[in-house]
Amino acid sequence: MKFLEKLSDLVGKYMAFIVLVIAALALFAPNTVSFIKTSYVNTLLGIVMFGMGLTLKASDFKVVFSRPKDVIIGCVSQFTIMPLLAFLLTKLFNLPVELAVGVILVGTCPGGTSSNVMTYLAKGDVALSVGMTSVSTILAPFLTPLLTYVFAGQTVDVNMVEMFMSIVKVVIIPIVLGGLINKFFSHITQKIVKILPLISVTAIVAIVAAVVSANAAKIMTSGLLIVLVVILHNCCGYGLGYVIGKVLKLDMSKCKAIAIEVGMQNSGLATSLAGTHFAQYPLATIPGAVFSVWHNISGAIFANFMANKE
Repeated sequence: MKFLEKLSDLVGKYMAFIVLVIAALALFAPNTVSFIKTSYVNTLLGIVMFGMGLTLKASDFKVVFSRPKDVIIGCVSQFTIMPLLAFLLTKLFNLPVELAVGVILVGTCPGGTSSNVMTYLAKGDVALSVGMTSVSTILAPFLTPLLTYVFAGQTVDVNMVEMFMSIVKVVIIPIVLGGLINKFFSHITQKIVKILPLISVTAIVAIVAAVVSANAAKIMTSGLLIVLVVILHNCCGYGLGYVIGKVLKLDMSKCKAIAIEVGMQNSGLATSLAGTHFAQYPLATIPGAVFSVWHNISGAIFANFMANKE
């Protein structure tokens, strides 16, 4: 167990590098990871969400009730800035429909699970970050389908009810199960939590490998454009999230948390929804996969930079 704990710490520390290496392998030598099928994505995401549920405690929601204003500011920013940015970028770069859908899905998803770690590294308000991630994830079954319909419904058929059910199945149910197990069997989960980074990173890496290897040829032809759009989306999210906090005169630790929470998305969910509901557009899964790679790199860099800001 000690070995697994040390390995888990190591994997968590070098997550960005590991994801980048596997993504490159899947892109340039897709046959090496082609055994990981895109049909596994929903299950893999469910594992990540179950792991998130195992770490949740009732106290994590204390911030929601003790500081509702901060959480509301963060969640409103999350579900306005990122969807609008996604929509504007698809228009600015005149993206084809299948890429546009993928970018919009990334924008309409809740905050990413690694945002809490990045907020900690940035010396930000971790309690606020955890509260925002939890609330935005709970709101996702309602807001993600609705916002996807608003921003993509003019060009593609968006079935909001089916999307709602998908998010409940792969996000909400695993989180609730994880939370219940943590509540009633905390003596066991306290041991499991120590190796969760290993499990979560393995699942995230597998999702990236599956999507990238399955679409390697298409990525090679339009990869630079996708990467550029993803980088702009993510970095503008950090910047605008931070500006919102400053404009509303929040302290620096809260500004850091909101910036990171807004900029980092649950791109695994975007990939899952693209593969499930927009299978007729194979490239729709790519923006989510690229975002998964990039935001872990940028998040570490941004957190390192913000750690020196007081």
